[in-house]
Amino acid sequence: MKYNLLFFLSLLSFAVHSQNHTNEENTKVTDTVKNKKGETLNEVIVTKTKEPKPVTAVRSGLKPMDNPQSIQVIGSEIIEQQQAIRLSEVLKNANGVYVSSARGGAQESFFSRGYDMSANNMFKNGFRYNSGSIPDVSGLEKVEFLKGGSALLFGNVAPGGIVNLVTKTPLFKSGGEISMQMGSFAYYKPSIDFYGPLSKSIAFRINGSYENSESFRDVVKNERVYINPSLLFIIDAKTQITVQGDYLSADWTPDFGTGIIGKQILDLPRNAFYGSLWSNGNTKSASASVLVNHDFNKNWKLNFNSSFQNYDRGSFSTAQLSGLDTYAIPGNWNRGLAKNKNLEQIFGDQLSLQGNFNTGSVKHQIFTGADWENSFATAYTFTFNEQYVQTGVKDGKPVYGPTLYDPINLFTFDPNNQRMDIPLSGRATQIVKTDTNRFGVYFQDFISITDKFKVLAGLRWSWQEAEVTTYKETNGDGRPENTVPVVTPKRLDNAFSPKAGIVYQPAKDISVFGSYSNSFTPNSGNTADGEAIKPSIIDQYEAGIKTDFFKGLLSTNVTVYQITNSNLAQMSPTKADGTENSDPNIKVLSGETKSKGVEVDVTARPIDGLNIIAGYSYNDMRYTKTSGLNGSFVQGDRVARTPVNTANLSFFYTVPEGFFKGVSLGAVGNYIGKRIGGWNDDYLWTAVKPTPANPKPDPAYTISVRDRDIPLDDYATIDVSAGYTWRKISILCKLSNVTNELNYTVHENYSVNPIAPRQIMTSLRYKF
Repeated sequence: MKYNLLFFLSLLSFAVHSQNHTNEENTKVTDTVKNKKGETLNEVIVTKTKEPKPVTAVRSGLKPMDNPQSIQVIGSEIIEQQQAIRLSEVLKNANGVYVSSARGGAQESFFSRGYDMSANNMFKNGFRYNSGSIPDVSGLEKVEFLKGGSALLFGNVAPGGIVNLVTKTPLFKSGGEISMQMGSFAYYKPSIDFYGPLSKSIAFRINGSYENSESFRDVVKNERVYINPSLLFIIDAKTQITVQGDYLSADWTPDFGTGIIGKQILDLPRNAFYGSLWSNGNTKSASASVLVNHDFNKNWKLNFNSSFQNYDRGSFSTAQLSGLDTYAIPGNWNRGLAKNKNLEQIFGDQLSLQGNFNTGSVKHQIFTGADWENSFATAYTFTFNEQYVQTGVKDGKPVYGPTLYDPINLFTFDPNNQRMDIPLSGRATQIVKTDTNRFGVYFQDFISITDKFKVLAGLRWSWQEAEVTTYKETNGDGRPENTVPVVTPKRLDNAFSPKAGIVYQPAKDISVFGSYSNSFTPNSGNTADGEAIKPSIIDQYEAGIKTDFFKGLLSTNVTVYQITNSNLAQMSPTKADGTENSDPNIKVLSGETKSKGVEVDVTARPIDGLNIIAGYSYNDMRYTKTSGLNGSFVQGDRVARTPVNTANLSFFYTVPEGFFKGVSLGAVGNYIGKRIGGWNDDYLWTAVKPTPANPKPDPAYTISVRDRDIPLDDYATIDVSAGYTWRKISILCKLSNVTNELNYTVHENYSVNPIAPRQIMTSLRYKF
């Protein structure tokens, strides 16, 4: 960290010194930067600009038609037209990615191609960020969705794809805007965005927002403050430095939604909130980064990017609704207590080199580099003062205990007549600190054998080290001398991740591609011999065709894929001595999952001012091989929270001229197919299974399936908008969920959160 800071300060001082030398050369540099920002991107782009900006998530500088995988980009104008306030709304325009759960109102979790993206696949300006917070969209220039295998460029990521949030950066022209969003349920959000030159070689930008809102859910509130400053330094004609930072503070109400009895979501009012009135949560996140771009010449470029992030989230509330089916009276629930605190600091550095050269008539475009990341995460577990926590009633007198708050019934619950006192929570009885280091080196060569036939080949080596230290009280009295650290042995994982692709372009506006890539997922647990179990290697095959007709007026992308984890970790059937194993931490790489599907993306600009976006995805992800042991998944089951079908269709039209010039109309339709919430079913033994060591069958031995999944119906939402722009002033109104559709996101067997009902939103904007 010390060296990163010194490097950053030295760059800053050098850049400030350089502003005293703003001569004719600097003016040329400014033009060069502008031209770079206007490079044409022939891809399935969700943007209203005729000259889309490059996709930064690609990193290697490949042209989108050359890249053997599909990409979608949602630009700032679409985000503005849509009046999006959450990332989930922005991603309605990205085919194949969908919200899997709302996690108590603290965060939004996303899936793609059957895989959870929330742990490692969410990036901001090219760096992994802690997705435990809900990012603010007011500071976004665009959102990039790079589908499929991305392990070559980003290391330990799931194969479904990555989402990269690109924040707004300085411009060498003066401008800005102020805006106010107002909507249903007391929603208010003023925002600012100012940018311009400080000199011929330095530009700035600062944007920020304040949000204060209630919710369609009773009691639930949000208050958020966001600020995003940045500076751009033009050192000389070949070198530029971008310095960025952002800060978010969010106060929110933990909301675990409604309840489930068995597999049935209760028919309760959409607005009903069953948490305590004093429930509260706070998230603070901050980041800072410096990006150095240096062009040696037109063929060779060097990039260095360094980043620091800090994350702090805490909450205190009555716990999630679960276990309702264990009570004799339907809807009865003993409200528990939950207090959480999670911290994480993430440092990262990236160094990369791009180069172009020829060997005879064959063209090479190489991309090589190294990256490093350190994550230091801390998780706290709390206990509660027993004298303030009532667990029940015995002989007409209250009974108190350490974890439960009070009993309620969801069908008769009156939020205005409930227990109001806040329990005392004294201390953290357990602190878990996880120190993770990641390092990777990679090399990629894109070879143009002819103008029509091209090959991509690349290889990455990734190394990961993790150490967990647990501080736990021996008797729970909170005294320091009774806190004993337990350090687990460092866990080392490493793997090679190759990628290969073929691209055939029979015409300039048609590209046919096929690719193979793999990624790795570290596993917990050990083998029967006590060795750390190796990572799972996941193979992905993808093929498709891209078209870009009439200079971007009609772009399509059709992709088919198959992702196979043929060494899924699961519980070992036997111990080292061959006897029956009942320890779930003793594992073997013998399971398998398979995800296969089709994706179709279409964007069109048939007339000036009209943008049409459409997409459809089919995904079938199942457990294709399991051990059949007690607790193992059922072979053939679909993986939880993965819909078979998703689709999106939207249009935005602004009248470009005539009497109705400035009038805009728009609509967004989004479809999520049938899926299951909760957990996947698993096998349940009722006696000891015969083994080689005990071959005599047990007559009482039977296997049944524990039915744990929650079926969820498909649903579609439609949002419509209309607005008018007059000179520098614009007003835009949106009606969301026009049909007032009711459905749910479900995380495991809790956090069953209903989607938002019909709402109205209005934005008033003034541009300088």
